[in-house]
Amino acid sequence: MSNLHDLLAEGGQSPWLDNLRRDWIQGGELQGWIDRGIVGATSNPSIFQKAMTAGDAYDEQFAALIGEGRTTADAFWEMAITDIESALALFRPIHDRSEGVDGFVSIEVDPSLAHDTEGTVAAATWLHERIAQPNLHVKIPGTAEGVPAIEQVIAAGHSVNVTLLFSVRRYEEVIDAYLSGLEAHDGPLDGIASVASFFVSRVDTAVDERLDAIGTPEALALKGRCAVANAQLAYELFLEKFSGPRWEALATRGAKVQRPLWASTGTKNPAYPSTLYVDTLIAPDTVNTMPEATLEAFEADGTVARTADADLAGAHAVLDQLAAVGVDLEAVTVQLETEGVAAFSKAFEELVASLQAKADELGGR
Repeated sequence: MSNLHDLLAEGGQSPWLDNLRRDWIQGGELQGWIDRGIVGATSNPSIFQKAMTAGDAYDEQFAALIGEGRTTADAFWEMAITDIESALALFRPIHDRSEGVDGFVSIEVDPSLAHDTEGTVAAATWLHERIAQPNLHVKIPGTAEGVPAIEQVIAAGHSVNVTLLFSVRRYEEVIDAYLSGLEAHDGPLDGIASVASFFVSRVDTAVDERLDAIGTPEALALKGRCAVANAQLAYELFLEKFSGPRWEALATRGAKVQRPLWASTGTKNPAYPSTLYVDTLIAPDTVNTMPEATLEAFEADGTVARTADADLAGAHAVLDQLAAVGVDLEAVTVQLETEGVAAFSKAFEELVASLQAKADELGGR
């Protein structure tokens, strides 16, 4: 057994891989990660940008699609869906063994739709109907406009990975949208699954900059502590919302909890332990999606113990101290959401532009 196997078996947390590349799928690396204990995978526009612009793994399919007269954007979605379908097949046995809890692979809607509720619903519905696999998660940003889209997509019986969550306040809105969507669904609920991707390391990066600018001993003592505290309070909210009469009524219909998924868990500050955002956020009914370097670090040095709710009073105290030194965490998380949407949109635009340049080259041959 490895640390990754123990994380699920003993810690109740599902380790997922935060990457997807065609050469990995075809070359056996993805199956290798599954053998080591990974039980799901996530993708995003930045991941596909890196995958499709490096090497020649996509060239043959791209040339064929362009030769058929497909647009560059259409070609992207066909290539991405090909990868997703291949990964879904690899993870399907895990999905079946876990009775629909794990084995998911995520694909995100066009990030330019982050503030378009109707467009998001249409895009998510199209992806689910086009791919039509029970272990598919379609990623929807947890923006103000994304929240009602999440409710509608869940109500239609589709599984969702809610992405770009930074604040506990927005996370509560997302949970309520999930519960309302389940309540509105006319039929069995056991085939609907959702995770809420709560971003971690980016919070420390943004908060630490402000703490450095303040510069007092009290401020500097909080560096590297606020992202974990923020996520731990999200887990506290999860425990609260998925209990009581409202949840119990849904559970009797076969509903699954919407698990918190810790995202952005690779450390960005080299001074911090490489497993900081894994070791401190372990608890039942959670997911941690990790880049390869973090997975390797956790395999080598990680500790499996229930930590996410081990000291909730301490987590509250950290965020109280943060406010006391003058950092507005809510303002930080609003900025991070805005930047996150912009970053994914930019990655998607740059990817399409690079594919267009390649299409132009093909047309000139």
